[in-house]
Amino acid sequence: MSAKTLDPTRAVAPEAAPRPGRPRTARRPGRAHPRRRPDWLGGLGAAVWLVIVAVPLYYVLASSLREKSDYLDAGPLSVPHRVVLSNYRTVLDSGFAGYLWNSILVTVCTVALVLALALPAAYAIVRSRSRFVSAGFSVMLMGLAIPAQATIVPVYLLITRLHTYDTLTAIVLPTAAFSLPMAILVLTSTLRDIPGELYEAMTVDGANAAHVLRSLVLPLTRPGLVTVGVYTALGAWNGFIFPLVLTQSDARRTVTLGLWNYQGQQGGINVPATMAAVVLSLLPLLAAYLFGRRHLLSGLTAGFGK
Repeated sequence: MSAKTLDPTRAVAPEAAPRPGRPRTARRPGRAHPRRRPDWLGGLGAAVWLVIVAVPLYYVLASSLREKSDYLDAGPLSVPHRVVLSNYRTVLDSGFAGYLWNSILVTVCTVALVLALALPAAYAIVRSRSRFVSAGFSVMLMGLAIPAQATIVPVYLLITRLHTYDTLTAIVLPTAAFSLPMAILVLTSTLRDIPGELYEAMTVDGANAAHVLRSLVLPLTRPGLVTVGVYTALGAWNGFIFPLVLTQSDARRTVTLGLWNYQGQQGGINVPATMAAVVLSLLPLLAAYLFGRRHLLSGLTAGFGK
């Protein structure tokens, strides 16, 4: 150290006295950020989008809770003079509950089948270095460009050869097949976010592929699994072409066919009852969205940072 620093006789300059008047305020450490201006254009766009979404929902819900005479006398957007639940009772008594149950079975079985097949396939694509696996992944992605309507005749022939026509299995199998390409793509991107050191550490410890898939991959890919499950459930619930072509009896109809049939019967006579059927068909979709909304964005954007 220098002598200048160690000199005890060095005089220390006294602190400058504060100026009289307004007291000083302590400065915050760091650089001051300018105040952000409100985004009026973004707020206006959000308000317009809210109106676009809220008005149809209000119309469907309000129409389902009003009487038939009230719907004909008042306007479609007016507040119901009397809230009634008889429209929902009319819909459920007409057999619509059976359509809801069939759709629930088809949706649950389709989601379970897609997740059971897509996760091991995505794990093999990420961890394998085989050209055969890469070629299979490329062929699988070609399914994204093939619409279901273009394959309805071959699918119909396969279903009849398997003797599953007019069953719920005839709806589950093609719906799961057309959901697999997107599911494998999302899960592959999710698995690529897992560091390779974790795979290697478990392999060194003697874990086989099944143990790695169960203990490492399954917990870390929860956002991707939820995303795939929600979007597969939406596609299975809203499916129309496969239930229309591959089923015939009224006992095998799903909610889309039931709603289409019910609309044809009651559309020009009892509009509130038709709106009640629409509300019943929307409730499971809303529940699925509320269940998986926290993981949807993270699951869709997985793998894009690499």
